Amino acid sequence: MTRQSFLKGSFILMTAGLFTRILGMINGMVLARVIGDEGVGLFMMAFPAMLLVVTLTELGLPVAISKLVAEAQAFGNYRKIKLVLVWSLAIVGVISVVLTATMLLLIPITAKFLFADTRVVYPLLAITPVIPIVAVSSVLRGYFQGMRNMKPYAYSGIVEQVVRISLVATLANLLMPYGVAYAAGGAMVAGSAGECASLLYMLYVFKHGEGIKLKRPQPKALKGTREVLRDLLRIGLPTMGSRLISSLGNFFEPMIVSHALVIAGYSIAESTQLYGQLTGYAMTLLLLPSFITHALHVSLVPAVSEAYARQSFRMIHYRLNQALRIAMVTGGLSVVVTYCFAEPLMTIIYSSPESAQFLYLMSPFFMIFYFQAPMHAVLQALDLAKAAMYNTLIGAVVKTIMLFLLTCRPEYGIKGTALAICTNVVLVTVLHAAVMFKKIGFSLIIRDYIRTFLLIACTAYAANILTHHALLAWSLLPRTLALLALISSLYLVLASFLGLVQKEQVSQLPLIGKWFG
Repeated sequence: MTRQSFLKGSFILMTAGLFTRILGMINGMVLARVIGDEGVGLFMMAFPAMLLVVTLTELGLPVAISKLVAEAQAFGNYRKIKLVLVWSLAIVGVISVVLTATMLLLIPITAKFLFADTRVVYPLLAITPVIPIVAVSSVLRGYFQGMRNMKPYAYSGIVEQVVRISLVATLANLLMPYGVAYAAGGAMVAGSAGECASLLYMLYVFKHGEGIKLKRPQPKALKGTREVLRDLLRIGLPTMGSRLISSLGNFFEPMIVSHALVIAGYSIAESTQLYGQLTGYAMTLLLLPSFITHALHVSLVPAVSEAYARQSFRMIHYRLNQALRIAMVTGGLSVVVTYCFAEPLMTIIYSSPESAQFLYLMSPFFMIFYFQAPMHAVLQALDLAKAAMYNTLIGAVVKTIMLFLLTCRPEYGIKGTALAICTNVVLVTVLHAAVMFKKIGFSLIIRDYIRTFLLIACTAYAANILTHHALLAWSLLPRTLALLALISSLYLVLASFLGLVQKEQVSQLPLIGKWFG
């Protein structure tokens, strides 16, 4: 059984996540050019429903499985690991069957009442094949995370995106003659095919590379079942609650926004287009570094759970400081790039320079977003998933109220939606930090935050000068790529000079880490 250290596992996930994000951006570029702003708007209106379905199917079990497997692994209790797997598969299997049948029955009936644009029914129906696939995948992901073997999970994401990109243009073009709604549905089906390929890869690795074999459980082997089920639900339900609240908020968001924009004076087609620009274009770029924070979240849960089982609070503080420093440095570079290169990036990637307005408005707030995932992971590992759920609920309520009140006002319009999203990001992160500090008495290393502020300020100043005075004779694409490479290099050099990037961290990087060992 292959195990990685916290940093090694995190960097494996980050490297794979970077490839996945790049492939995802390519997918978005292809989608934008095949089905246009209106098609992307329909796709993004259905996308929150898919996230909601995934949340309900998983029942928060990946985090619960990861935590329980890590704790059992720390004490060599492999019988408990097997029980966790068996009962997790049973739970998600039942849920997936019920949920698939429910969606097939209700979507055609309810879509016309919930959405201003009823064409969204086609991409919504295309979601249903993914439900049983996600059910099994979630259990395997949680198992690999708990065993601190991040490679199968990391590589499966790349497999998913490769298959999705291979099919999305074909299916969208094939269905485009029937209308943009059918094309958006085809793009959703391509995503389901990618999930299926990802699952097949993880099943192969589990069957050929793991020491645990799932057989029919014997009566003696079922001892401890009640405790395992209780622990799965104790951790899983609040975790699902947090994701369910976010998913429900995202599910109702396009409905609220589309109706509010109509009140503000926009047509249905215009509101769909604006929402597509905000969520399909701007948010995609703003969330690009989330593969890093997600990797930290995935690695932190088993690492902190193991330390908490041993009551090693010093190790918990150390791991959290590592994670926050990585999130801070990478998030800072993202803020500089998305703010200083907003218009060129939107023009090159999406042919939508008008969408740059959202990056100018939102990117400074998203510096705080990059701290949220590591803090949430620590709360889950410390058995504070319920507190994290309440924080998420408070943020969702505030966001939903602001969505309507701001978006329906003509002077704000779609910018009101952007402000509501930013408010949610800041509020939830601050609440997570407050709960965490109260539980473990954690204190921030202030000098790192001061250095990061100086790093961002100096790099942004340099980027502003270069974008206005350097390489002006070059065409847009090569000029932007050259300036991005220059600014990123400057950022990394300054980060190293300020002590924010350390040799210990670089030596753990896949592929190039051995050069710094």
